Amino acid sequence: MSAIDDRQLVEAALEGSKNAYIPYSDYRVGAALLTASGRVFTGCNVENAGYSPTICAERTAMVKAISEGHLQFAAIAVVSRGAGSPCGVCRQFMFEFAPGLKIILADLDGQVSLTTTLAELLPHGFGPANLDAG
Repeated sequence: MSAIDDRQLVEAALEGSKNAYIPYSDYRVGAALLTASGRVFTGCNVENAGYSPTICAERTAMVKAISEGHLQFAAIAVVSRGAGSPCGVCRQFMFEFAPGLKIILADLDGQVSLTTTLAELLPHGFGPANLDAG
């Protein structure tokens, strides 16, 4: 399998955003998660009238990957209006599996505004290692 570059990951996230279910906020988000083995899983945000059951694109992509046995991740591209950053819940969820995850943020035109890491977005994150501390 050929390597996936940042541009291809952003394009996959844009494609994933087309399935967003956003009747309340009209805030479309797509994500494309690259596993360590080179497979890409896409996700979109899915809103709910109750708001708290809403799931973000980043968690959708990650849950799809995990449900198919993938637990190691290399990068995620997230696209949204204004190239918004992952919310706190998503940051915590992703930290469980990939504290050093590369994160690419782009707008809905595919223009990348920031490439960073999860560790930079969630410094001093709480993860499995914290539960082992005695």
